Amino acid sequence: MKTDVTTPLGVLRLESEGAFLVSARFTEETPRFSEDAPVLAAARLWLSRYFAGEDPGETPPLAPAGTAFRLAVWALAREIPYGETVTYGALAARLAARSGKPVSARALGQALGKNPLALFCPCHRVLGASGALTGYAWGAARKKALLSLEGVPPAAK
Repeated sequence: MKTDVTTPLGVLRLESEGAFLVSARFTEETPRFSEDAPVLAAARLWLSRYFAGEDPGETPPLAPAGTAFRLAVWALAREIPYGETVTYGALAARLAARSGKPVSARALGQALGKNPLALFCPCHRVLGASGALTGYAWGAARKKALLSLEGVPPAAK
């Protein structure tokens, strides 16, 4: 099922399979989907809290599709607390420590670039080594706006 949610940053298309949210992607299309399912209603509520400037709490049930590496990267990104940021290098080091295998910041960044769950898997909280807004699939302006909404100090952007 699909539903489109108009947000302050554009239309976000939500897709579910069964009881799980599988995709949340910004689109330039005019809103056209308005199907309903319990998980989509939960996602809309989560988004309304998020865009009201609140920590929206636990996400609805998520089930993104991806390789084992991507799933591990996305799971790690979901651990970044609301209003906090981490660098690609630091996140890669965390994943390497957990997996026992080396992980490059570049490979981690590429996996984050394929994140199918914008906002719900908060890859916008991952910054370049210098604190630069690098590598956000939905654009640097959206990344900056999301971090501002979460109260991340401008020096960290």
